[in-house]
Amino acid sequence: MPDAPTLAVFKLASCDGCQLTLLDCEDELLALAGRVDIAHFPEASSAMRPGPYDLTLVEGSVTTPADAERIRAIRADSRHLVTIGACATAGGIQALRNFADVEEFRRTVYARPEYIETLATSTPVSAHVDVDFELRGCPIDRRRLLEVITAFLAGRKPDIPGHSVCFECKRRGTVCVTVAHGTPCLGPVTHAGCGAICPAYGRGCYGCFGPSCSVNLPALIPLLHRDGMDDRATERFLHTFNAAAFAKEDQS
Repeated sequence: MPDAPTLAVFKLASCDGCQLTLLDCEDELLALAGRVDIAHFPEASSAMRPGPYDLTLVEGSVTTPADAERIRAIRADSRHLVTIGACATAGGIQALRNFADVEEFRRTVYARPEYIETLATSTPVSAHVDVDFELRGCPIDRRRLLEVITAFLAGRKPDIPGHSVCFECKRRGTVCVTVAHGTPCLGPVTHAGCGAICPAYGRGCYGCFGPSCSVNLPALIPLLHRDGMDDRATERFLHTFNAAAFAKEDQS
């Protein structure tokens, strides 16, 4: 299909979960395949072609000098570049290295650390190149992924709200776990997109979709303290999938 827009999917440092979310779309993916030319997607096919590409999805964080060089080449080959998942948008769980001495880790873990090439930090793709859209989550939500792909193919902005998980709790009719049970919850400062699954089952949100567009940590931290978390526990609570993330403006 020479006239169809080309789609490429790349992976940096990650677990492949966000790429698998695209494959899990199943019936929707078949319909999508009829509208685009999937030119590069190693997770799905060994048939790969060089760019340029109309839309590129990138999973994973930049953790090595090779990653940094590769993402610049990918950006140069992409008309639109969208990052998917916590690793690509916030550095991922591997960004916990940013709060410690990576050289000490390298000496401790590896018998021959001189053979390990790594950067001192794990950073999102947007720290290295311009990104057209960031789709958060660990893993991403498949419905939102399809919305983003469809939007770019249609030449419009993706309809991805920037509000917090608390909005989703209200929509589901879920009782606030913090107010009702004193359960520590990151829902007030976390980007919506999961459907508020954890609070619906009595568990506090742990922030896997990253910071929402209106984060107010000074107001949240006293609530965490009230619910029994000291400063150290609060710090550990915040240092998870999106430890190196910053709140960003609503992209929708």
